[in-house]
Amino acid sequence: MAGPDLRCAVAAGGLAGGTDPPCRYFNGTGGIRRTDGGGHNGRMVRTPLTPEERDRGERLGRLLRAARGDRSMVEVAAAAGVSAETLRKIETGRAPTPAFFTVAAVAAVLGLSMDDLAAHCTLAAV
Repeated sequence: MAGPDLRCAVAAGGLAGGTDPPCRYFNGTGGIRRTDGGGHNGRMVRTPLTPEERDRGERLGRLLRAARGDRSMVEVAAAAGVSAETLRKIETGRAPTPAFFTVAAVAAVLGLSMDDLAAHCTLAAV
């Protein structure tokens, strides 16, 4: 299944002929949202993260780093089908809201279940 069609994010002012492609946006924690009230003018911004969401990303990174143990970042990233740079950003908390399937792939390589991740990284109830 293809990911979201965000071509209008890079085609400021629309595509040739004045029409924009259909776009699907997500607005979860750290997601992407339209800033123009519904029109397509190519402006996309990242939703600000709360301190709790940043903390959750840091906890996820620490968990993955600990589970990696003595294995190299390059080895784990390659086995998961992601770049070493992506794994580094997740482990250091610089990517506090990584894509679900990226996390699932890394977790599988490290022998972690999604239940383990959820239990370790769930936001505390307010």
